[in-house]
Amino acid sequence: MNTRAFIAGCSGLTLTPDESAFFREAQPWGFILFRRNVDNPEQVRALCASLRDTVGRVDAPILIDQEGGRVQRLGPPHWPKYPAGRTYGQLHVNDPLVQREITRLGARLIAHDLRSVGITVDCLPVLDVPSPGSHDIIGDRAYGKTPAQVAVLGRAAAEGLLAGGVMPVVKHMPGHGRAGADSHLALPVVVATREELERHDFAPFRMLTDMPLAMTAHVVYTALDPDHPATTSRIVMEGIIRGHIGYDGLVMTDDLSMHALSGSFRSRTEAAFAAGCDMGLHCNGSMEEMCAVAEAAPVLEGDALRRANAALGRITHDPEPLDPVDARARLDSALAMIA
Repeated sequence: MNTRAFIAGCSGLTLTPDESAFFREAQPWGFILFRRNVDNPEQVRALCASLRDTVGRVDAPILIDQEGGRVQRLGPPHWPKYPAGRTYGQLHVNDPLVQREITRLGARLIAHDLRSVGITVDCLPVLDVPSPGSHDIIGDRAYGKTPAQVAVLGRAAAEGLLAGGVMPVVKHMPGHGRAGADSHLALPVVVATREELERHDFAPFRMLTDMPLAMTAHVVYTALDPDHPATTSRIVMEGIIRGHIGYDGLVMTDDLSMHALSGSFRSRTEAAFAAGCDMGLHCNGSMEEMCAVAEAAPVLEGDALRRANAALGRITHDPEPLDPVDARARLDSALAMIA
């Protein structure tokens, strides 16, 4: 059966019969897990296997948001806590090489946790650069206050994930850091000039165009397209993401169920693909919504298929050696210096 260009969530710790039947028929490219899907390592491992079985692809990507700090789906008591991105930027402020090394180490440990239960994609690093007065939805998730620091530490995190056999997702392209609202709840509108955006917001993404997968921002940039958020704007997709930034990796939407978007789920999905997105993302596990997204999502083919295959090809099956006990001790020792 043909793979369709969307990623889906599920409702609980195991698949319902209806979910299994839907995934077998709809054939999503991949899946995403949230806290509602997580209990313990054995359960997560079994759920990942069940998801892949429904589509008959052992390499079907399974995603999660495992940043650390506020955004961590796997947590105690079965998995360790990780710091928010800002913490890495505060390490040894006079020694950026230490910041980079420890950022990479933290991501390498996250990759170890994820691969051990069958998760192969992490929605990390956050490349958004906060601006004064912006909403705290990014806040301490950002690695720093400057585009250069965000880019350097974002690359370190991405390299740590890749070394551990997990694909990174750079987000939220072309930049959510200046937004004055939480796109989960409302549509952010950014009024900065294009020159300001290029210098500040877009810069980290231009420095990581070699990364395999990116997530869009549900943000309106009035200087670019006052009528549509980036996710559904062909102007932003062609002129900024593919043009100015120069990104040729797989572009997936942020969650199509966020309140920043309006209209039916079919119309949201159609608008995202019409703008130039390669992949739709639906997270909340609602069967009615998923059916609408699946109906609107195209068969994965052409450039989108090329990009998807290239992304999967970046997942190594021979991860860099790691002693997790020693690595965790080194991470904890570094973090203790700023506690």
